[in-house]
Amino acid sequence: MVDSGVIPVSPLDLVLAASLVAALALLSLPARLGIAKPITIGAIRTVVQLLLVGLVLDTLFAFESPWLVGVWALVMLLVAGREVIARQSRRYRGGRGYGIGLSSMFVSSFSVTLLALVVLLEVDPWYAPRYAIPLLGMLLGNTMTGVAVALDRLTQSAWEQRAVIEQRLMLGQPYIAATETLRRHAMRAGLIPIANSMAAAGLVSLPGMMTGQILAGVAPFDAVKYQILVMFLIAAGTGFGTMLAVRLGTAALFDPRDRLRLDRLAGAE
Repeated sequence: MVDSGVIPVSPLDLVLAASLVAALALLSLPARLGIAKPITIGAIRTVVQLLLVGLVLDTLFAFESPWLVGVWALVMLLVAGREVIARQSRRYRGGRGYGIGLSSMFVSSFSVTLLALVVLLEVDPWYAPRYAIPLLGMLLGNTMTGVAVALDRLTQSAWEQRAVIEQRLMLGQPYIAATETLRRHAMRAGLIPIANSMAAAGLVSLPGMMTGQILAGVAPFDAVKYQILVMFLIAAGTGFGTMLAVRLGTAALFDPRDRLRLDRLAGAE
């Protein structure tokens, strides 16, 4: 019989866990790894952001308003779009990169989440925040990673192989054909993280959702079924988002006359 009780986490437990992160940051200083500051800032952001999210989710769960859920989903999307651009070594100038990230994640993550809520889980109402927000968050988080990696690979490869691309264009190839290899490698790079996660699920690692449900007292086999569903949804959302982002990102590197425009990338003068 599964115990449905949840073991509470005390402030002291959190302090002790934080001390491990602090110890890691301190040990990295003599080695000059350059990660002490990022780890410290990341830990602080984790605490602040999750505490704020906890307050927001309490409000969403209490009111179950489709408008509040929609506003919070929009905030999640906007922040994810910003994080995609922040991880680019060669960013698109202006709002191109941000628009590419937003549109690809919106089309993929939101559509797959809606399919899961309405068709697969048959949640009533479909916008119930208990289901909608966690599912969308998991899909956006993984799609964000795939899109960021794919766009970074695409722009970097386009810069490094600009001579090859221009030679193919001069031979009369359209930009789609001239960038076929680049696009394929970029999409593959974006899909590798989720492919590795699925391959290692259960044997190497227990995914977060499954672990959380088990800790909350859900029967392990029921938690496994939910996790399988979520992994498949994440794979689909990440795949569709990555493919769309690479397609839009490639088009943004060329003008209507199929000329390569690397001046649209920051640091590509």
